[in-house]
Amino acid sequence: MAKDDQRTGDQNADGRDGDGNGDDGPRKPGPFANPWVKFGVIAAVVLLTIGGVVWWLVARHYEDTDDAFIDTHIVRLAPQVQGRIVAVHARDNQLVRRGDLMVEIDSADARAALDQAEAQKVQAESQIAQAQAAERAAAAQADNASRDLARYRLLQKDRPAAVSQQQMDNASAAARNARAQRAQAVAQIAGARAQIKVLDAQIASASLTLGYTRVVAPVTGTVAQRTVAVGNYVTPGEQMMAIVPLQIWVTANFKETQLAHMRPGQHVDVSVDACGMNIPGHVDSIQRGAGQVFGVLPPENATGNYVKVVQRVPVKIVLDRVSRDCILGPGMSVVPRVTVR
Repeated sequence: MAKDDQRTGDQNADGRDGDGNGDDGPRKPGPFANPWVKFGVIAAVVLLTIGGVVWWLVARHYEDTDDAFIDTHIVRLAPQVQGRIVAVHARDNQLVRRGDLMVEIDSADARAALDQAEAQKVQAESQIAQAQAAERAAAAQADNASRDLARYRLLQKDRPAAVSQQQMDNASAAARNARAQRAQAVAQIAGARAQIKVLDAQIASASLTLGYTRVVAPVTGTVAQRTVAVGNYVTPGEQMMAIVPLQIWVTANFKETQLAHMRPGQHVDVSVDACGMNIPGHVDSIQRGAGQVFGVLPPENATGNYVKVVQRVPVKIVLDRVSRDCILGPGMSVVPRVTVR
């Protein structure tokens, strides 16, 4: 029994259990023990490093932003006179040319005002003709009276007894009366001419008002937001429709930290969401000032606590070539990529 206990103790000392069984055997080698795995990990790290460096070397040549959209100066069409709409010649989304007739407003009142002013001018011109005839007659009478007075004075000087004082007084009164009548005729002519100037201004104003009853397109573009219809009563300044001009561009709000190497004339690739294509363009100009200072309530950094925030600056990008299959309009989202190096 002693020998058996000693043998058992020796077995336990060798790392075997009491049942005579050993452990699980030698441990499995880890994954990094395989030289191919180590090589693969090292190669992946090297490739990732090289890829990151290459990406940085390429990306540093470009600046892009998704805070960009198609922009233009939308023209709001509004009447300059009040009246009822008698005709609308523009359809929704129609392409119109500059000078095309868009809306007609009832012109009866404007036409009546113009006719009245023209009739008054004809009457004033007739009064001028009458006053001129009266002025010529008064001038002749004044000339005769002046000559008679001169003869009486000469006769009184040579032969005082031949001319009585009453005759001298009558001749002087006749000369004064004739001069007064002529002056009155001249004044009537001047008044009639002044009245004609007033009537010319009224005619011009009435003609302008009559012209305002025909609303034409001020620019070439596409009709949008048409709210007017035949029978509507409109007042001056009331918007009837909008015209989107054909000249469009991109307003891109870049971070101020992206502008260090951005300059006008640099090439831009504009990715348009609505078309699924890239459109070439170039940087036209960079606004001098961040967009937030032009808001309704500009920030007051001099009051309260100040937290520095990276601002965005609008950059105008002009599109060089736009495909006819790509319909662009204000507000559409784009992603411009500027080549800055």
